[in-house]
Amino acid sequence: MTADNTALRIDVADLLSQPTARRGAHIEAPVEGLTGGAAHVAGEDPVVLDLQLERVPEGIVVRGTVGARWRAPCSVCLTDLEEDIAIDVSELFEPDPVEGDTYPLEGHVLDLEQLVRDAIVLELPLAPTCEATDRGPCARDVDVDREPPPPDPRWAALSELDL
Repeated sequence: MTADNTALRIDVADLLSQPTARRGAHIEAPVEGLTGGAAHVAGEDPVVLDLQLERVPEGIVVRGTVGARWRAPCSVCLTDLEEDIAIDVSELFEPDPVEGDTYPLEGHVLDLEQLVRDAIVLELPLAPTCEATDRGPCARDVDVDREPPPPDPRWAALSELDL
């Protein structure tokens, strides 16, 4: 995790004191280091969380959406792409978390940063393309009258091979 992001830390003492209590939470905060294969969320762009927090016997259940805007070059034509993503989440925070299954409830505080990282990084496209982002085919795929680029001279020796 990165430096302490206090906007993603929620005090839930009020929920812990009442069985079946619930409340909503809307948070917009930048999160550094959200990077996948080719795509990333810029550190200055906010991640938007619209959540419902609910007290259950095991701890606190967090349900809702985590959204962000990712950026990446098209893996075909290198055009700059950006698109919004929204991920549905439903996770349990408990005092004794099960690694890989639940998140820690630290006293009366939920730290949502790891949940945000897990949700967003897993949804970032590995090789985004213009077509996959509904921009249509890449510009270089549409221009059929264009001359093909000359062969790369570094590969010239391979064209002389007789296979």
